[in-house]
Amino acid sequence: MALRKALLTCLGLSLFLFPGAQAQNHAPPGCSPDLNPLYYNLCDRSGAWGIVLEALAGAGIVTTFVLTIILVASLPFVQDTKKRSLLGTQVFFLLGTLGLFCLVFACVVKPDFSTCASRRFLFGVLFAICFSCLVAHAFALNFLARKNHGPRGWVLFFVALLLTLVEVIINTEWLIITLVRGGGEDSPLGNSSASRVAASPCAIANMDFVMALIYVMLLLLGAFTGAWPILCGRFKRWRKHGVFVLLTTTTSIAIWVVWIVMYTYGNQQHNSPTWDDPTLAIALAANAWAFVLFYVIPEVSQVTKASPEQSYQGDLYPTRGVGYETILKEQKGQSMFVENKAFSMDEPASAKRPVSPYSGYNGQLLTSVYQPTEMALMHKGPSEGAYDVILPRATANSQVMGSANSTLRAEDIYAAQSHQAPTPPKDDKNSQVFRNPYVWD
Repeated sequence: MALRKALLTCLGLSLFLFPGAQAQNHAPPGCSPDLNPLYYNLCDRSGAWGIVLEALAGAGIVTTFVLTIILVASLPFVQDTKKRSLLGTQVFFLLGTLGLFCLVFACVVKPDFSTCASRRFLFGVLFAICFSCLVAHAFALNFLARKNHGPRGWVLFFVALLLTLVEVIINTEWLIITLVRGGGEDSPLGNSSASRVAASPCAIANMDFVMALIYVMLLLLGAFTGAWPILCGRFKRWRKHGVFVLLTTTTSIAIWVVWIVMYTYGNQQHNSPTWDDPTLAIALAANAWAFVLFYVIPEVSQVTKASPEQSYQGDLYPTRGVGYETILKEQKGQSMFVENKAFSMDEPASAKRPVSPYSGYNGQLLTSVYQPTEMALMHKGPSEGAYDVILPRATANSQVMGSANSTLRAEDIYAAQSHQAPTPPKDDKNSQVFRNPYVWD
């Protein structure tokens, strides 16, 4: 008896240790023997689908993160206030897209309690975030395409958040009910293994998983339906945004139809349930990249463009400061031209060398020339002869005489010189009479 017990013990130990040793010795190519078998799909080169999806998801995470930074950093440069009100919803959409790329790793990794729970809860919630943002954007674009005035930004964000919370409540209730119901049921034989299997989040039929996403499908259908009236709006500049939403939702519908048919019907018909996880991972990566390529990148490229009204104002008034200074310069030039023209009309036509009444100063000292004051001329009365005959020194420079009386014009000086007649001498001895201006008769 003792020998039989020893043999059974050795056989049990060998059966217990053999699978582990076999697993360590038969690690897939590309994976370390010390790696947890849960993560073999991330490095298995024999089944390359895990590595390909991992690379696509990693590139998507980096791209989405960069686009989020660009969108947030472009907020001060957004000129159109209507586009600025949509930035909150678009950032929320990018966060949902980033979550979809991260969820791909949970579908590539082999199922356990944590990965199955995250799939069941986050799959519907993350898609609900994206489709709710598309619904809110289509709702705003319908107003903008008809009235060129849409709801405020916080209203759109509240609509998207409210629609997302509905899916959060649905998934939370569904997950809790299934787990509690499975954990509370005990078999009549007292076998607790059956209750643990029923309580596992992985123990769910494919059809039940799809039926839990009916609300998400309604959001997708609502965004697709709401994008069509945008194309018929009066303001045509919002149509391209409607085209972005319509193209994104159309691609998403095609992806969802394919993966649902494959997940619920195709894999079971071909007896290949191992393709359930790749089907979910491919659907997540394909739809997330569709969001990035058909919606996020076009919207980011359009967010900083000015509206046609602002472009028209920019063309009409390119730079207000320079334009105002240019107008002043033009007005100044015109006024100078008029003043110069007026002075040219006052100048005599027969003058060979016109003299301006404001340019009498020629650099000479005026102390050498006698210039009587106005009071002296008034008390003296009219002169008997010409002023240049009485004072011959004043005729040395015609400009000096013109500067004596600044009110005289150029033609008056020339007229006085032309009509001036020589005065006959009064005495034979003196040809000219010199009088002292300070001695009065």
